[in-house]
Amino acid sequence: MPPQVISNRYELVQPLSHGGMGDVYRGFDRVLDRPVAVKLIRQAVVGSSPELAEEFAKRFRREARITARIQHPGVPQVFDAVLDASHENLYLVMELVDGVPLHDYIDPAAPLPISWAAAVGAQVCTVLSHAHAVPVIHRDLKPSNIMVARDGTVKVLDFGIAAIMRTDVTKLTATGSPVGTSHYMSPEQVQAARITPQSDLYALGCVLHELLSGKTLFDGSSDFARMLQHVQAAPTPLRELRPDVPEELEELVLHLLRKRPERRPVDTQEVHERLFPFVPPAGSTPEPHEAGQPGVPDPTRVYRQPYAPRPRPTATAAPAPTTVNPNAHPLPVPVPAQLQEDIKAAMAHADALLDDERFAQAAEVLYEVIPPAAAALGPDNRKVLDLRQQRAAVLFLGGDFRSALPEFDALAQAFSRTEGPASEYARSCRVQAAHCRAELGQVTAALEQFEAVLRQVRSVDSDVSEEAIELRRAIGFLLLSEGRFAEARHVLEPLYSDLCVVHGSDDEDSLEIADALARIRLAHDEEHRRSPEE
Repeated sequence: MPPQVISNRYELVQPLSHGGMGDVYRGFDRVLDRPVAVKLIRQAVVGSSPELAEEFAKRFRREARITARIQHPGVPQVFDAVLDASHENLYLVMELVDGVPLHDYIDPAAPLPISWAAAVGAQVCTVLSHAHAVPVIHRDLKPSNIMVARDGTVKVLDFGIAAIMRTDVTKLTATGSPVGTSHYMSPEQVQAARITPQSDLYALGCVLHELLSGKTLFDGSSDFARMLQHVQAAPTPLRELRPDVPEELEELVLHLLRKRPERRPVDTQEVHERLFPFVPPAGSTPEPHEAGQPGVPDPTRVYRQPYAPRPRPTATAAPAPTTVNPNAHPLPVPVPAQLQEDIKAAMAHADALLDDERFAQAAEVLYEVIPPAAAALGPDNRKVLDLRQQRAAVLFLGGDFRSALPEFDALAQAFSRTEGPASEYARSCRVQAAHCRAELGQVTAALEQFEAVLRQVRSVDSDVSEEAIELRRAIGFLLLSEGRFAEARHVLEPLYSDLCVVHGSDDEDSLEIADALARIRLAHDEEHRRSPEE
């Protein structure tokens, strides 16, 4: 079944989440070849007639323009708002955040380290300060609307949704109930009173209380009971639930949770100033008690290493060739008819995407069919390996060398098991892995891998075979790009001589090597012309 396409541009690939307002899908932008998040606003929210739906969409576009003025890395951008042809559904196209929802951090048995909770709160404050200046009030701040990206940046989601859910503009639910989530609603939201930036501060107090204690602020048995508690009940001080919480932090949370908005902190700047002493300083190393939960992004990283570059790629050596076990060679397995159709459809879809240079989406289309193929046919089945190899090649063509490298390494090992370490397929994957390493700056490992494959080729074929010539060329040009002129010349001069014999001096490949050697001689002469003082 072909994917649903919105506005002749956005493909809905797979559902991500389900909520009261609508469903969120992972999608693809056909024009920019990038993944996006697409949120479907339910028809009941949009309106019961084409006229109401059109008015709703127009208002959203106006509000989205205001929301787009929140220029902050902690605010995922809204790219587009699309009302479908039936006037029943409104789709919001947004930045897709790669991260972990804040609710996944909350564990009643293991509350977060103080520094992690403070780092989340401080980052949320910076986001809200930019939003409140627009002004945009979020109205539904809660752990499921907060994500921590892989680099530790906190992202506050659904500002675009908040902008169109203004209860002072229109009634958006059948019951007319106020917008919000009962665990995090301010008293004024419960009472349908005027909403101000202090309403977001109350919700932030609820979130901080939960991060530090592992428990929601109020635990009434129903939405109504919890809403009543927000209006009438006193919050439990944090130190009664967790004695190691600093007094100043407990006081801040209680200040945020005051019933009357005017008695809460003046603004997010004040809250940020009071949280900042609990945020780790730049250059600090986490203490054991600050390690947090394994496998989740660290929200303190942006404070410990502000504006840090990406970690350097690890220059891992190429995996050593493995010996083939003749008994491990997979027996032919018949391909189920449906799987065969799915593979054929995926290949055709990927080919069409490649024609449009939509490499990222083509790789994803191929990836979707690989797990079921491996489950049905076995991970080392030739058809499965061919699919994986094609996907790795697509990643390489799209410039995603970081993702292609481990796949080519794994494929080289798989082909070594099934076809033999010196097989054409294993060698090809090692060469592609070496090219990835070169592109990622892992020059030493790349050279070692190219040379190892060249030795294998020389043991079974001529030094002037097409494969050997290409490897010699790759080694020579990689050395040349690194300014290792003497070593490059040592590789390229005999290669040029061989090419002249095999193809002639006027051949395109011969001329390319001749030009490289001329550049090496020029660099050598220039070096010798320099005076000793230089």
